Amino acid sequence: MPNPCFANLLAVLEREVPARSTLFEMFMNAPLYEELAAMEFVSPQDDVSELRLLIHAFKNGGYDYATVRSSDFLFPRGEAGMKTTRSLNEGSVIHDRKSFEEYPWPNPDDFDSSRLERIAPDLPDGMKLAVMGPGGVLENVIDLVGYEALCFMLVDDPKLVRDIFAEVGKRIDRYYEIAATYDTVGVLISNDDWGFNSQTMLAPEDMRRLVFPWHEEIVSTIHRAGKPAILHSCGNLSAVMDDLIDGIGYDGKHSYEDKIKPVEEAYEEWGHRIAILGGIDLDFLCRETPENIKKRSTALLERTASRGGYALGSGNSIPEYVPVENYRAMISVVQEHRS
Repeated sequence: MPNPCFANLLAVLEREVPARSTLFEMFMNAPLYEELAAMEFVSPQDDVSELRLLIHAFKNGGYDYATVRSSDFLFPRGEAGMKTTRSLNEGSVIHDRKSFEEYPWPNPDDFDSSRLERIAPDLPDGMKLAVMGPGGVLENVIDLVGYEALCFMLVDDPKLVRDIFAEVGKRIDRYYEIAATYDTVGVLISNDDWGFNSQTMLAPEDMRRLVFPWHEEIVSTIHRAGKPAILHSCGNLSAVMDDLIDGIGYDGKHSYEDKIKPVEEAYEEWGHRIAILGGIDLDFLCRETPENIKKRSTALLERTASRGGYALGSGNSIPEYVPVENYRAMISVVQEHRS
């Protein structure tokens, strides 16, 4: 297994050809982390125990970074029912101006991010941390208000909607501002699902008016710290890709589905303007044979080898229902490509 070298991911995000084939995954699952790390995560002995596990797992998987959260910052919300699946209308806590004003808005500065510094001795030479957020701007607004209620509120009380987005947006921006100051952090991931299979969750004009200005702030904050910004966003974003690339200025885009646009097509359409990360469709990764997964993964590496701007990985993440042998088939292609 080669030593990690974060410069490879940086080259991908700069749409250049990395020194060797590069992997990207936003997150995996606890049993797989334990298997990759060859260690069991029983219970945290201190607030960096989980980070140590993640670093070992990502390193042993062949990644040049490990994805972590910088602190325990979250927006308090109501009960959301089942954990495996839930309605976007469950758990809402803001319904009107009164509940908005009474909501206990959390302050990112009240949450300790120093583990990003204290983990430094455990971080292998050449490896960096990728900090993901506490959900994104739109995701958190939907969690707090409920999706259907938000759609009605856009018409019934547009000022309240703007105020909710402002309170969420400025806190997430501050979360990234704090995280970006640490030398151990090499890249920051804004994880905010924007779309359904057919369209964005809000009309493009509403996305541009309410959501995108806060993403511009977040990306500007990250770039001022001299670090790249990745967007992880599911759904059909075709109508707003120009906004994402030219307006907001993200360096890389993650999350692709074959039924929306296969990653091969996404790379041909947008790969000369933004780094394309992952893309092996999750359904494909679950249902296909290891041989077919290796074949498609190899073809992707060959397609992008001379043009750069691509890192291999899943279209979304590696949940527990992905067969481990299929995941290993995907990452084995990069190891073979490097040798």
